[in-house]
Amino acid sequence: MNYFRLRTSLILLSVLIFSNFSGSVYLIRNGITLFNGKDLSGWDTYIGPAYDTIQNKFDGSPTGLNHDPDRVFSVVKENGKPALRISGEKFGGISTQQSFENYHLRLEFKWGKLKWHPKRNAKRDSGLLYHAVGTHGADGGFWMRSQEFQIQEGDCGDYWGVAGGIADVPAVRQNEKRFIYTPGSPLLTFSEKGPNGRNCVKNPDAEKPSGEWNVIDLYCFGDTSVHVVNGKVTMVLYRSRQAEGDREIPLMKGKIQLQSEGAELFYRNLWLEEITTIPQKLLN
Repeated sequence: MNYFRLRTSLILLSVLIFSNFSGSVYLIRNGITLFNGKDLSGWDTYIGPAYDTIQNKFDGSPTGLNHDPDRVFSVVKENGKPALRISGEKFGGISTQQSFENYHLRLEFKWGKLKWHPKRNAKRDSGLLYHAVGTHGADGGFWMRSQEFQIQEGDCGDYWGVAGGIADVPAVRQNEKRFIYTPGSPLLTFSEKGPNGRNCVKNPDAEKPSGEWNVIDLYCFGDTSVHVVNGKVTMVLYRSRQAEGDREIPLMKGKIQLQSEGAELFYRNLWLEEITTIPQKLLN
């Protein structure tokens, strides 16, 4: 697939070596790095309307595409290594310029200290949006249509359908509005306009305490995806699709977008490899 070939912004590596959770060596063959540690080459930024603290609502025109006067997205050194800093001050996202399908993505994140209205007193929040397609700002004026691997304090690994993203998840209803991923349970459909809503809660909780680095793995193959937090599978999703008018059509390919949503955080070591299947051990 041509999007795995060498690009100016993506460095092709024959073998990438990582330390896994037990300290041993993890190999990714024929992988690419999505973040060069120097600048935002290969990425687009998008910032939506500003939050009016007097009217308590988002108001006005979006800042727009690749215009970031407040440096919501920047490259910094964090713990002595290059990192992508997202300030959270303005709501929006940073997305790859290329689209991907059938891949394993790995990244690391940790929370910063800053929080902003309207989430100054809420949980720290961001998200890894995958299979992102269509126009910027489709969801709330800020994000593209996509599937979300939730990155939020205490909720890391949850699923959200964004701007029409739909998926089936084995889950159990805890109450009227809360559904929990439960392997072996019947598949329930999660969509913005469906009776179950568009959110399914991860299981188990594998996030580290705020301020520590977490490792996120996302596996996507065909219409199936797997969310993994610090080595633990938190959700398996099936039949990825999107609402298109009155129809549902497949959603199996798209950009990768990271949210700015009111909280400072840092991302580093963003790597991606093409896969031909999802490891069976992750699906059991």
